Amino acid sequence: MSEDQQTPTFADLGLGEQVLSALADVGYETPSAIQARTIPTLLEGRDVVGLAQTGTGKTAAFALPVLDRLDTDSKPYVQALVLAPTRELALQVCEAFEKYAAHRRDVSLLPVYGGQGYGVQLSALRRGVHVVVGTPGRVMDHLEKGTLDLSRLRFLVLDEADEMLDMGFAEDVETILADTPDDKQVALFSATMPKQIRRLSEKYLNDPVEVKVAGKQKTADTITQRYLMVSYPRKVDAITRILEVENFDATIVFVRTKNETENLAGALRARGFSAEAINGDVPQVQREKTVDRLKDGSLDVLVATDVAARGLDVERISHVINYDIPTDTDSYVHRIGRTGRAGRTGDAISFVTPRERYLLRHLERATGRPLTEMQLPTVDDVNSTRLARFDDAITAALTQTDRIDGFRDIVAHYVTHHDVPERDVAAALAVVAQGETPLLLDAKDDVPPVGRDDKRKGRDDRAGRNDRGDRGDRGDRGPRGRRGPGVPMATYKLAVGKRQHVQPRQIVGALANEGGLQRGDFGKIDIRPDHSLVELPADLPPDTWTRLEQTRISGKLIELQRDQGPPGGRGKRR
Repeated sequence: MSEDQQTPTFADLGLGEQVLSALADVGYETPSAIQARTIPTLLEGRDVVGLAQTGTGKTAAFALPVLDRLDTDSKPYVQALVLAPTRELALQVCEAFEKYAAHRRDVSLLPVYGGQGYGVQLSALRRGVHVVVGTPGRVMDHLEKGTLDLSRLRFLVLDEADEMLDMGFAEDVETILADTPDDKQVALFSATMPKQIRRLSEKYLNDPVEVKVAGKQKTADTITQRYLMVSYPRKVDAITRILEVENFDATIVFVRTKNETENLAGALRARGFSAEAINGDVPQVQREKTVDRLKDGSLDVLVATDVAARGLDVERISHVINYDIPTDTDSYVHRIGRTGRAGRTGDAISFVTPRERYLLRHLERATGRPLTEMQLPTVDDVNSTRLARFDDAITAALTQTDRIDGFRDIVAHYVTHHDVPERDVAAALAVVAQGETPLLLDAKDDVPPVGRDDKRKGRDDRAGRNDRGDRGDRGDRGPRGRRGPGVPMATYKLAVGKRQHVQPRQIVGALANEGGLQRGDFGKIDIRPDHSLVELPADLPPDTWTRLEQTRISGKLIELQRDQGPPGGRGKRR
Protein backbone atom coordinates (compact mmCIF):
# COMPACT_ATOMS: atom_id res chain seq x y z
CA MET A 1 0.00 0.00 0.00
CA SER A 2 1.53 3.35 -1.02
CA GLU A 3 1.99 6.14 1.50
CA ASP A 4 -0.41 8.46 -0.31
CA GLN A 5 -3.32 6.07 -0.05
CA GLN A 6 -5.94 6.77 2.56
CA THR A 7 -5.42 4.94 5.85
CA PRO A 8 -7.63 1.82 5.80
CA THR A 9 -10.10 0.87 8.50
CA PHE A 10 -10.25 -2.57 10.10
CA ALA A 11 -13.37 -3.26 8.01
CA ASP A 12 -11.31 -2.61 4.87
CA LEU A 13 -8.95 -5.44 5.81
CA GLY A 14 -11.59 -8.13 5.35
CA LEU A 15 -12.31 -9.02 8.99
CA GLY A 16 -15.71 -10.40 10.00
CA GLU A 17 -18.41 -8.60 11.96
CA GLN A 18 -17.80 -10.37 15.29
CA VAL A 19 -14.13 -9.40 15.35
CA LEU A 20 -14.93 -5.85 14.20
CA SER A 21 -17.48 -5.50 17.03
CA ALA A 22 -14.84 -6.53 19.58
CA LEU A 23 -12.41 -3.97 18.15
CA ALA A 24 -15.05 -1.27 18.43
CA ASP A 25 -15.61 -2.22 22.07
CA VAL A 26 -11.94 -1.69 22.95
CA GLY A 27 -11.77 1.56 20.99
CA TYR A 28 -9.57 0.50 18.08
CA GLU A 29 -10.21 2.83 15.16
CA THR A 30 -7.52 2.42 12.54
CA PRO A 31 -5.01 -0.41 12.10
CA SER A 32 -1.32 0.10 12.71
CA ALA A 33 1.11 -0.37 9.83
CA ILE A 34 1.93 -3.98 10.74
CA GLN A 35 -1.78 -4.77 11.08
CA ALA A 36 -2.76 -3.13 7.80
CA ARG A 37 -0.13 -5.08 5.87
CA THR A 38 -0.30 -8.41 7.70
CA ILE A 39 -4.00 -9.08 8.34
CA PRO A 40 -5.12 -9.27 4.66
CA THR A 41 -2.16 -11.54 3.85
CA LEU A 42 -2.96 -13.93 6.69
CA LEU A 43 -6.65 -13.92 5.76
CA GLU A 44 -5.59 -15.06 2.29
CA GLY A 45 -3.83 -18.04 3.86
CA ARG A 46 -0.27 -16.94 3.08
CA ASP A 47 2.67 -17.48 5.45
CA VAL A 48 4.13 -14.27 6.87
CA VAL A 49 7.46 -13.11 8.30
CA GLY A 50 6.82 -9.91 10.22
CA LEU A 51 9.72 -7.73 11.27
CA ALA A 52 8.44 -5.32 13.91
CA GLN A 53 9.35 -4.07 17.34
CA THR A 54 7.29 -4.75 20.45
CA GLY A 55 4.48 -2.22 20.70
CA THR A 56 3.72 -1.91 16.97
CA GLY A 57 0.49 -3.87 17.33
CA LYS A 58 1.69 -7.25 16.08
CA THR A 59 -0.41 -9.26 18.57
CA ALA A 60 -3.58 -8.03 16.90
CA ALA A 61 -1.91 -8.53 13.51
CA PHE A 62 -1.93 -12.30 13.99
CA ALA A 63 -4.70 -12.77 16.56
CA LEU A 64 -7.46 -11.12 14.53
CA PRO A 65 -7.11 -13.21 11.35
CA VAL A 66 -6.70 -16.40 13.41
CA LEU A 67 -9.93 -15.70 15.30
CA ASP A 68 -11.71 -14.77 12.10
CA ARG A 69 -10.87 -18.12 10.47
CA LEU A 70 -11.41 -20.53 13.37
CA ASP A 71 -13.83 -23.40 12.79
CA THR A 72 -16.16 -23.64 15.80
CA ASP A 73 -18.88 -25.83 14.29
CA SER A 74 -17.41 -29.10 15.56
CA LYS A 75 -16.04 -30.31 18.93
CA PRO A 76 -13.16 -28.02 19.95
CA TYR A 77 -9.69 -29.11 18.90
CA VAL A 78 -6.39 -27.25 18.79
CA GLN A 79 -6.42 -25.24 15.57
CA ALA A 80 -3.98 -22.49 16.52
CA LEU A 81 -0.76 -22.54 18.50
CA VAL A 82 1.11 -19.39 19.51
CA LEU A 83 4.63 -19.83 20.89
CA ALA A 84 6.04 -17.04 23.08
CA PRO A 85 9.43 -16.87 24.85
CA THR A 86 8.16 -16.12 28.39
CA ARG A 87 5.16 -16.94 30.51
CA GLU A 88 4.36 -13.24 30.91
CA LEU A 89 4.20 -12.69 27.16
CA ALA A 90 2.13 -15.88 26.75
CA LEU A 91 -0.38 -14.52 29.27
CA GLN A 92 -0.45 -11.11 27.59
CA VAL A 93 -1.11 -12.70 24.20
CA CYS A 94 -3.83 -14.93 25.64
CA GLU A 95 -5.49 -11.94 27.28
CA ALA A 96 -5.42 -10.11 23.93
CA PHE A 97 -7.08 -13.10 22.23
CA GLU A 98 -9.79 -13.08 24.90
CA LYS A 99 -10.41 -9.38 24.33
CA TYR A 100 -10.66 -9.78 20.56
CA ALA A 101 -12.89 -12.87 20.94
CA ALA A 102 -15.44 -11.06 23.13
CA HIS A 103 -18.17 -11.56 20.51
CA ARG A 104 -17.15 -15.13 19.74
CA ARG A 105 -18.29 -16.96 22.86
CA ASP A 106 -17.77 -20.26 21.06
CA VAL A 107 -13.98 -19.80 21.05
CA SER A 108 -11.94 -21.42 23.84
CA LEU A 109 -8.40 -20.36 24.72
CA LEU A 110 -5.68 -21.82 26.94
CA PRO A 111 -2.31 -20.47 28.10
CA VAL A 112 0.29 -23.15 28.92
CA TYR A 113 3.51 -22.20 30.67
CA GLY A 114 5.92 -23.32 33.33
CA GLY A 115 4.96 -22.51 36.90
CA GLN A 116 1.27 -23.25 36.44
CA GLY A 117 0.02 -26.62 37.66
CA TYR A 118 -0.54 -29.28 35.01
CA GLY A 119 -4.00 -30.06 36.37
CA VAL A 120 -5.62 -26.88 35.05
CA GLN A 121 -4.01 -27.31 31.66
CA LEU A 122 -4.84 -31.02 31.37
CA SER A 123 -8.51 -30.45 32.26
CA ALA A 124 -8.87 -27.75 29.61
CA LEU A 125 -7.10 -29.84 26.96
CA ARG A 126 -9.38 -32.80 27.67
CA ARG A 127 -12.45 -30.60 27.24
CA GLY A 128 -11.05 -29.21 24.00
CA VAL A 129 -9.63 -25.78 23.11
CA HIS A 130 -9.26 -23.88 19.87
CA VAL A 131 -6.21 -21.74 20.64
CA VAL A 132 -3.18 -22.63 22.77
CA VAL A 133 -0.68 -19.92 23.72
CA GLY A 134 2.42 -21.24 25.44
CA THR A 135 6.13 -21.29 26.05
CA PRO A 136 8.14 -23.82 24.02
CA GLY A 137 9.28 -25.82 27.06
CA ARG A 138 5.80 -26.46 28.42
CA VAL A 139 4.39 -27.18 24.94
CA MET A 140 7.14 -29.77 24.45
CA ASP A 141 6.26 -31.35 27.80
CA HIS A 142 2.63 -31.75 26.74
CA LEU A 143 3.65 -33.20 23.38
CA GLU A 144 5.89 -35.78 25.08
CA LYS A 145 3.12 -36.68 27.53
CA GLY A 146 0.64 -37.03 24.69
CA THR A 147 -1.69 -34.47 26.27
CA LEU A 148 -1.49 -31.92 23.42
CA ASP A 149 -2.70 -33.03 19.99
CA LEU A 150 -1.43 -30.85 17.16
CA SER A 151 -2.27 -33.28 14.35
CA ARG A 152 -5.03 -30.99 13.03
CA LEU A 153 -3.23 -27.70 13.64
CA ARG A 154 -4.11 -25.01 11.09
CA PHE A 155 -2.24 -21.94 12.38
CA LEU A 156 1.15 -21.61 14.06
CA VAL A 157 2.54 -18.28 15.29
CA LEU A 158 6.07 -17.67 16.54
CA ASP A 159 5.96 -14.44 18.55
CA GLU A 160 9.28 -12.67 19.26
CA ALA A 161 11.12 -15.49 17.56
CA ASP A 162 14.55 -13.90 18.04
CA GLU A 163 13.99 -13.81 21.81
CA MET A 164 12.88 -17.44 21.79
CA LEU A 165 16.01 -18.60 20.03
CA ASP A 166 18.21 -16.35 22.15
CA MET A 167 16.84 -18.03 25.28
CA GLY A 168 17.82 -21.48 24.06
CA PHE A 169 14.49 -22.68 22.65
CA ALA A 170 15.73 -23.17 19.07
CA GLU A 171 15.62 -26.98 19.16
CA ASP A 172 12.22 -27.04 20.84
CA VAL A 173 10.80 -24.65 18.25
CA GLU A 174 12.16 -26.72 15.37
CA THR A 175 10.81 -29.92 16.91
CA ILE A 176 7.36 -28.38 17.24
CA LEU A 177 7.46 -27.04 13.68
CA ALA A 178 8.54 -30.41 12.29
CA ASP A 179 5.87 -32.34 14.23
CA THR A 180 2.92 -30.26 13.01
CA PRO A 181 1.00 -30.65 9.70
CA ASP A 182 2.82 -29.52 6.58
CA ASP A 183 -0.20 -27.60 5.32
CA LYS A 184 -0.49 -25.33 8.39
CA GLN A 185 -0.20 -21.58 8.01
CA VAL A 186 2.80 -20.04 9.80
CA ALA A 187 3.36 -16.48 10.96
CA LEU A 188 6.78 -15.59 12.36
CA PHE A 189 7.30 -12.28 14.12
CA SER A 190 10.71 -10.99 15.14
CA ALA A 191 12.30 -7.66 15.98
CA THR A 192 15.47 -8.65 14.10
CA MET A 193 16.40 -11.08 11.34
CA PRO A 194 19.58 -12.94 12.36
CA LYS A 195 20.81 -15.86 10.26
CA GLN A 196 19.10 -18.40 12.51
CA ILE A 197 15.70 -16.78 12.01
CA ARG A 198 16.29 -16.54 8.26
CA ARG A 199 17.20 -20.23 8.12
CA LEU A 200 14.13 -21.15 10.16
CA SER A 201 11.93 -19.16 7.80
CA GLU A 202 13.40 -20.74 4.69
CA LYS A 203 13.10 -24.26 6.10
CA TYR A 204 9.63 -24.24 7.64
CA LEU A 205 7.62 -21.45 5.98
CA ASN A 206 6.04 -21.77 2.55
CA ASP A 207 6.87 -18.85 0.27
CA PRO A 208 6.29 -16.31 3.06
CA VAL A 209 5.40 -12.67 2.52
CA GLU A 210 7.88 -10.49 4.39
CA VAL A 211 6.42 -7.45 6.14
CA LYS A 212 8.86 -5.00 7.65
CA VAL A 213 7.63 -2.11 9.78
CA ALA A 214 9.78 0.44 11.55
CA GLY A 215 8.39 2.33 14.51
CA LYS A 216 7.71 5.94 13.49
CA GLN A 217 6.08 7.29 16.63
CA LYS A 218 7.59 10.52 17.86
CA THR A 219 6.82 12.66 20.85
CA ALA A 220 6.84 16.44 21.14
CA ASP A 221 10.13 18.07 22.13
CA THR A 222 8.18 20.12 24.67
CA ILE A 223 7.43 17.02 26.78
CA THR A 224 9.92 16.00 29.47
CA GLN A 225 9.85 12.20 29.78
CA ARG A 226 10.86 10.57 33.06
CA TYR A 227 10.38 7.21 34.71
CA LEU A 228 10.40 5.92 38.28
CA MET A 229 11.45 2.38 39.19
CA VAL A 230 8.83 1.29 41.72
CA SER A 231 7.44 -2.05 42.87
CA TYR A 232 3.70 -2.53 42.47
CA PRO A 233 2.75 -2.38 46.20
CA ARG A 234 4.47 1.01 46.55
CA LYS A 235 2.79 2.72 43.60
CA VAL A 236 0.09 4.50 45.63
CA ASP A 237 2.67 5.98 48.01
CA ALA A 238 4.84 6.96 45.05
CA ILE A 239 2.09 8.79 43.16
CA THR A 240 0.99 10.52 46.38
CA ARG A 241 4.48 11.90 46.94
CA ILE A 242 4.90 12.94 43.32
CA LEU A 243 1.58 14.78 43.25
CA GLU A 244 2.53 16.55 46.48
CA VAL A 245 5.96 17.67 45.31
CA GLU A 246 5.51 18.27 41.56
CA ASN A 247 4.38 21.73 40.56
CA PHE A 248 1.45 20.66 38.40
CA ASP A 249 -1.70 22.34 37.17
CA ALA A 250 -3.79 19.31 36.16
CA THR A 251 -2.77 15.69 35.76
CA ILE A 252 -4.09 12.66 33.90
CA VAL A 253 -3.15 9.34 35.49
CA PHE A 254 -3.42 6.35 33.14
CA VAL A 255 -4.19 2.85 34.39
CA ARG A 256 -4.95 -0.39 32.53
CA THR A 257 -8.39 -1.38 33.83
CA LYS A 258 -11.76 0.18 34.56
CA ASN A 259 -11.75 -1.07 38.16
CA GLU A 260 -8.35 0.46 38.79
CA THR A 261 -9.58 3.92 37.74
CA GLU A 262 -12.15 3.88 40.54
CA ASN A 263 -9.80 2.31 43.09
CA LEU A 264 -6.96 4.76 42.48
CA ALA A 265 -9.22 7.82 42.30
CA GLY A 266 -10.71 6.81 45.65
CA ALA A 267 -7.26 6.31 47.18
CA LEU A 268 -6.16 9.76 45.99
CA ARG A 269 -9.30 11.44 47.32
CA ALA A 270 -8.66 9.80 50.69
CA ARG A 271 -5.23 11.46 50.63
CA GLY A 272 -6.68 14.90 50.02
CA PHE A 273 -6.47 15.24 46.25
CA SER A 274 -9.29 16.38 44.01
CA ALA A 275 -9.50 13.26 41.83
CA GLU A 276 -12.14 11.58 39.67
CA ALA A 277 -12.24 8.54 37.39
CA ILE A 278 -13.44 8.12 33.82
CA ASN A 279 -13.65 4.81 32.01
CA GLY A 280 -15.77 3.04 29.43
CA ASP A 281 -18.58 2.50 31.94
CA VAL A 282 -18.95 6.18 32.85
CA PRO A 283 -22.05 7.68 31.15
CA GLN A 284 -21.35 10.38 28.57
CA VAL A 285 -23.14 13.07 30.59
CA GLN A 286 -21.02 12.35 33.67
CA ARG A 287 -17.87 12.19 31.55
CA GLU A 288 -18.61 15.66 30.12
CA LYS A 289 -19.18 17.10 33.61
CA THR A 290 -15.90 15.59 34.82
CA VAL A 291 -13.97 17.02 31.86
CA ASP A 292 -15.59 20.45 32.42
CA ARG A 293 -14.43 20.35 36.05
CA LEU A 294 -10.91 19.53 34.85
CA LYS A 295 -11.04 22.51 32.51
CA ASP A 296 -12.37 25.02 35.06
CA GLY A 297 -9.91 24.01 37.79
CA SER A 298 -12.32 22.41 40.26
CA LEU A 299 -10.74 19.02 39.49
CA ASP A 300 -6.98 18.47 39.45
CA VAL A 301 -6.43 14.75 38.89
CA LEU A 302 -8.20 12.58 36.32
CA VAL A 303 -7.64 8.80 36.49
CA ALA A 304 -8.44 7.23 33.13
CA THR A 305 -8.10 4.27 30.80
CA ASP A 306 -6.77 4.70 27.25
CA VAL A 307 -10.21 4.38 25.66
CA ALA A 308 -11.88 6.83 28.05
CA ALA A 309 -9.22 9.52 27.47
CA ARG A 310 -9.36 9.23 23.68
CA GLY A 311 -9.74 12.70 22.13
CA LEU A 312 -9.34 14.50 25.46
CA ASP A 313 -7.75 17.94 25.00
CA VAL A 314 -7.59 20.12 28.10
CA GLU A 315 -5.18 23.05 28.15
CA ARG A 316 -4.58 22.75 31.92
CA ILE A 317 -3.00 19.30 31.67
CA SER A 318 0.63 19.83 32.64
CA HIS A 319 1.44 16.23 33.66
CA VAL A 320 0.66 12.75 32.42
CA ILE A 321 1.46 9.87 34.76
CA ASN A 322 1.54 6.30 33.45
CA TYR A 323 0.61 4.55 36.69
CA ASP A 324 0.59 1.36 34.59
CA ILE A 325 3.13 1.63 31.80
CA PRO A 326 1.62 0.61 28.45
CA THR A 327 3.16 -2.31 26.55
CA ASP A 328 2.01 -0.72 23.28
CA THR A 329 4.21 2.18 22.19
CA ASP A 330 1.32 3.70 20.23
CA SER A 331 -0.61 3.96 23.49
CA TYR A 332 2.36 5.58 25.20
CA VAL A 333 2.69 8.23 22.50
CA HIS A 334 -1.04 8.95 22.54
CA ARG A 335 -1.14 9.13 26.34
CA ILE A 336 1.68 11.61 26.82
CA GLY A 337 0.40 13.61 23.86
CA ARG A 338 -2.35 14.86 26.18
CA THR A 339 0.23 17.36 27.49
CA GLY A 340 2.86 19.60 25.88
CA ARG A 341 0.48 20.73 23.13
CA ALA A 342 0.62 23.88 20.99
CA GLY A 343 4.11 24.74 22.16
CA ARG A 344 3.31 24.39 25.86
CA THR A 345 5.66 22.39 28.03
CA GLY A 346 4.54 19.16 29.66
CA ASP A 347 5.79 16.38 31.87
CA ALA A 348 5.31 12.63 31.42
CA ILE A 349 6.18 10.27 34.28
CA SER A 350 5.98 6.49 33.89
CA PHE A 351 5.96 3.99 36.74
CA VAL A 352 8.09 0.97 35.81
CA THR A 353 8.22 -2.17 37.92
CA PRO A 354 11.52 -4.09 37.89
CA ARG A 355 10.10 -6.72 35.53
CA GLU A 356 8.85 -4.09 33.09
CA ARG A 357 12.28 -2.55 32.63
CA TYR A 358 12.63 -4.03 29.15
CA LEU A 359 9.76 -1.77 27.99
CA LEU A 360 11.93 1.31 28.46
CA ARG A 361 14.11 0.32 25.52
CA HIS A 362 11.06 -0.16 23.30
CA LEU A 363 9.63 3.22 24.28
CA GLU A 364 12.91 5.02 23.67
CA ARG A 365 13.29 3.40 20.25
CA ALA A 366 9.71 4.22 19.33
CA THR A 367 9.81 7.86 20.46
CA GLY A 368 13.40 8.64 19.55
CA ARG A 369 13.80 10.25 22.97
CA PRO A 370 15.48 8.99 26.13
CA LEU A 371 13.48 8.57 29.33
CA THR A 372 15.32 10.00 32.34
CA GLU A 373 15.19 8.11 35.62
CA MET A 374 13.79 10.15 38.50
CA GLN A 375 14.07 9.58 42.21
CA LEU A 376 11.10 9.18 44.52
CA PRO A 377 10.58 12.40 46.51
CA THR A 378 11.94 11.91 50.04
CA VAL A 379 10.17 12.57 53.33
CA ASP A 380 12.11 15.85 53.57
CA ASP A 381 10.94 16.84 50.07
CA VAL A 382 7.31 16.16 50.97
CA ASN A 383 7.55 17.92 54.34
CA SER A 384 9.19 20.98 52.78
CA THR A 385 6.36 21.19 50.28
CA ARG A 386 3.70 20.79 52.99
CA LEU A 387 5.29 23.48 55.15
CA ALA A 388 5.50 25.85 52.19
CA ARG A 389 1.81 25.31 51.43
CA PHE A 390 0.96 25.77 55.10
CA ASP A 391 2.87 29.06 55.07
CA ASP A 392 1.04 30.13 51.89
CA ALA A 393 -2.33 29.31 53.50
CA ILE A 394 -1.49 31.45 56.53
CA THR A 395 -0.28 34.30 54.30
CA ALA A 396 -3.47 34.15 52.25
CA ALA A 397 -5.62 34.13 55.40
CA LEU A 398 -3.81 37.21 56.76
CA THR A 399 -5.00 39.21 53.74
CA GLN A 400 -8.63 38.66 54.83
CA THR A 401 -8.49 41.55 57.31
CA ASP A 402 -12.21 41.65 58.12
CA ARG A 403 -12.27 38.02 59.23
CA ILE A 404 -8.88 38.30 60.95
CA ASP A 405 -10.14 41.19 63.12
CA GLY A 406 -13.06 39.11 64.37
CA PHE A 407 -10.86 36.13 65.29
CA ARG A 408 -8.32 38.40 67.06
CA ASP A 409 -10.98 39.22 69.63
CA ILE A 410 -11.84 35.52 70.06
CA VAL A 411 -8.17 34.57 70.56
CA ALA A 412 -7.63 37.47 72.99
CA HIS A 413 -10.64 36.36 75.01
CA TYR A 414 -9.24 32.81 75.26
CA VAL A 415 -5.76 34.05 76.23
CA THR A 416 -7.20 36.28 78.96
CA HIS A 417 -9.51 33.70 80.52
CA HIS A 418 -7.25 30.63 80.25
CA ASP A 419 -3.83 32.21 80.77
CA VAL A 420 -2.37 30.49 77.67
CA PRO A 421 0.28 32.15 75.46
CA GLU A 422 -0.91 33.27 72.03
CA ARG A 423 1.74 31.04 70.43
CA ASP A 424 0.17 27.95 72.03
CA VAL A 425 -3.30 29.03 70.97
CA ALA A 426 -2.11 29.43 67.37
CA ALA A 427 -0.58 25.94 67.48
CA ALA A 428 -3.81 24.51 68.91
CA LEU A 429 -5.84 26.16 66.14
CA ALA A 430 -3.48 24.60 63.59
CA VAL A 431 -4.17 21.17 65.14
CA VAL A 432 -7.92 21.81 64.84
CA ALA A 433 -7.55 22.86 61.22
CA GLN A 434 -5.30 19.93 60.32
CA GLY A 435 -7.51 17.21 61.82
CA GLU A 436 -6.28 13.70 62.63
CA THR A 437 -3.84 13.45 59.71
CA PRO A 438 -0.32 14.58 60.69
CA LEU A 439 0.97 17.57 58.75
CA LEU A 440 4.45 16.11 58.38
CA LEU A 441 5.65 12.63 57.43
CA ASP A 442 7.85 10.67 59.82
CA ALA A 443 11.42 9.81 58.79
CA LYS A 444 10.56 6.11 59.15
CA ASP A 445 8.23 6.50 56.15
CA ASP A 446 11.22 7.06 53.87
CA VAL A 447 11.12 3.56 52.32
CA PRO A 448 12.82 3.06 48.93
CA PRO A 449 10.40 2.40 46.02
CA VAL A 450 12.16 -0.88 45.16
CA GLY A 451 14.22 -3.35 47.17
CA ARG A 452 17.95 -3.94 47.03
CA ASP A 453 17.64 -7.01 44.80
CA ASP A 454 15.59 -5.02 42.32
CA LYS A 455 18.33 -2.38 42.22
CA ARG A 456 20.87 -5.10 41.46
CA LYS A 457 18.69 -6.22 38.57
CA GLY A 458 18.69 -2.62 37.37
CA ARG A 459 22.48 -2.65 37.24
CA ASP A 460 22.38 -5.92 35.31
CA ASP A 461 20.00 -4.40 32.80
CA ARG A 462 22.09 -1.28 32.27
CA ALA A 463 25.06 -3.57 31.63
CA GLY A 464 23.09 -5.00 28.69
CA ARG A 465 22.16 -8.37 30.13
CA ASN A 466 19.08 -10.17 28.84
CA ASP A 467 16.30 -9.87 31.41
CA ARG A 468 13.35 -10.87 29.28
CA GLY A 469 12.64 -13.78 31.59
CA ASP A 470 11.49 -11.20 34.14
CA ARG A 471 8.54 -9.78 32.20
CA GLY A 472 5.40 -8.65 33.93
CA ASP A 473 4.77 -8.09 37.61
CA ARG A 474 2.84 -11.21 38.54
CA GLY A 475 2.92 -13.12 41.75
CA ASP A 476 3.63 -16.52 40.21
CA ARG A 477 7.36 -16.06 39.82
CA GLY A 478 8.33 -17.87 43.01
CA PRO A 479 10.46 -16.55 45.88
CA ARG A 480 12.23 -13.29 45.18
CA GLY A 481 15.71 -12.16 45.95
CA ARG A 482 16.68 -15.14 48.09
CA ARG A 483 20.36 -14.64 47.50
CA GLY A 484 21.02 -11.91 50.03
CA PRO A 485 23.75 -11.67 52.65
CA GLY A 486 23.95 -14.89 54.63
CA VAL A 487 21.63 -16.87 52.34
CA PRO A 488 23.32 -20.24 51.69
CA MET A 489 24.00 -21.30 48.12
CA ALA A 490 24.53 -24.78 46.69
CA THR A 491 25.85 -26.21 43.45
CA TYR A 492 23.39 -27.92 41.13
CA LYS A 493 24.09 -30.14 38.13
CA LEU A 494 22.32 -29.75 34.79
CA ALA A 495 22.47 -32.47 32.12
CA VAL A 496 23.36 -30.03 29.34
CA GLY A 497 26.76 -28.67 28.44
CA LYS A 498 29.10 -27.66 25.64
CA ARG A 499 27.90 -30.54 23.44
CA GLN A 500 24.51 -28.84 23.34
CA HIS A 501 26.23 -25.49 22.64
CA VAL A 502 24.79 -24.10 25.88
CA GLN A 503 25.76 -20.62 27.01
CA PRO A 504 25.33 -19.02 30.47
CA ARG A 505 22.62 -16.63 29.26
CA GLN A 506 20.53 -19.57 28.06
CA ILE A 507 20.81 -21.26 31.46
CA VAL A 508 19.84 -18.08 33.29
CA GLY A 509 16.98 -17.37 30.87
CA ALA A 510 15.53 -20.89 31.00
CA LEU A 511 15.80 -21.33 34.79
CA ALA A 512 14.47 -17.83 35.49
CA ASN A 513 11.58 -18.25 33.08
CA GLU A 514 10.51 -21.78 34.00
CA GLY A 515 11.52 -21.88 37.65
CA GLY A 516 10.51 -18.43 38.79
CA LEU A 517 14.09 -17.55 39.78
CA GLN A 518 15.51 -14.05 39.90
CA ARG A 519 18.92 -12.96 38.65
CA GLY A 520 20.03 -12.49 42.24
CA ASP A 521 19.48 -16.23 42.74
CA PHE A 522 22.33 -17.18 40.39
CA GLY A 523 25.93 -17.58 41.39
CA LYS A 524 28.77 -19.09 39.39
CA ILE A 525 27.95 -20.99 36.19
CA ASP A 526 30.48 -23.57 34.98
CA ILE A 527 29.72 -25.23 31.64
CA ARG A 528 31.42 -28.65 31.13
CA PRO A 529 31.41 -30.88 28.01
CA ASP A 530 28.38 -32.99 29.03
CA HIS A 531 26.89 -31.06 31.95
CA SER A 532 26.86 -27.68 33.67
CA LEU A 533 27.24 -26.62 37.29
CA VAL A 534 25.16 -23.72 38.59
CA GLU A 535 25.11 -22.07 42.00
CA LEU A 536 21.53 -21.54 43.22
CA PRO A 537 19.94 -21.05 46.65
CA ALA A 538 20.36 -24.16 48.78
CA ASP A 539 16.73 -24.08 49.91
CA LEU A 540 14.88 -24.28 46.58
CA PRO A 541 11.16 -24.75 47.40
CA PRO A 542 9.45 -27.96 46.23
CA ASP A 543 7.35 -26.18 43.60
CA THR A 544 10.51 -24.65 42.10
CA TRP A 545 12.11 -28.11 42.01
CA THR A 546 9.05 -29.44 40.19
CA ARG A 547 9.17 -26.68 37.58
CA LEU A 548 12.89 -27.04 36.97
CA GLU A 549 12.71 -30.82 36.61
CA GLN A 550 10.60 -30.25 33.49
CA THR A 551 12.80 -27.48 32.10
CA ARG A 552 14.57 -27.91 28.78
CA ILE A 553 17.57 -26.14 27.33
CA SER A 554 18.40 -26.64 23.65
CA GLY A 555 15.66 -29.26 23.51
CA LYS A 556 17.10 -31.44 26.30
CA LEU A 557 15.73 -31.96 29.81
CA ILE A 558 18.19 -30.49 32.29
CA GLU A 559 17.57 -33.27 34.89
CA LEU A 560 18.35 -30.90 37.74
CA GLN A 561 20.04 -32.43 40.80
CA ARG A 562 22.24 -31.33 43.68
CA ASP A 563 25.89 -31.79 42.77
CA GLN A 564 27.77 -34.16 45.08
CA GLY A 565 31.24 -33.11 43.96
CA PRO A 566 33.98 -35.31 42.44
CA PRO A 567 33.85 -39.08 43.22
CA GLY A 568 35.30 -39.83 46.65
CA GLY A 569 35.35 -36.14 47.49
CA ARG A 570 38.88 -35.75 46.08
CA GLY A 571 40.04 -32.40 44.93
CA LYS A 572 38.11 -29.18 44.44
CA ARG A 573 35.87 -28.18 41.53
CA ARG A 574 37.23 -25.42 39.44
